[in-house]
Amino acid sequence: MAKAYILITEDVKDPNGMAEYAKRAGQTMAGVNILAFDPKPEVIEGSWHGTQTVLLEFESGEAAKKWYYSDEYQAAAKLRQAAADCNGVILHGM
Repeated sequence: MAKAYILITEDVKDPNGMAEYAKRAGQTMAGVNILAFDPKPEVIEGSWHGTQTVLLEFESGEAAKKWYYSDEYQAAAKLRQAAADCNGVILHGM
């Protein structure tokens, strides 16, 4: 089974709110592999949204969706969405 990745870009407006989100989200991340967190990604083509980018790895697309849509993570995600303008995608590995 191919791995899956969640890529989230965040344009942070409320650093304190993001700090609270990080605490709450961290409690939901057992089994999630954080591959990258970059507060200043290097843009090599076009334009990039946000002030920071996060890349998470999961064993499968199913595992990525199960984590993202879980009640526990969605409670934390509301804090992130209130503190930043966000975009997110699930990428399916090969």
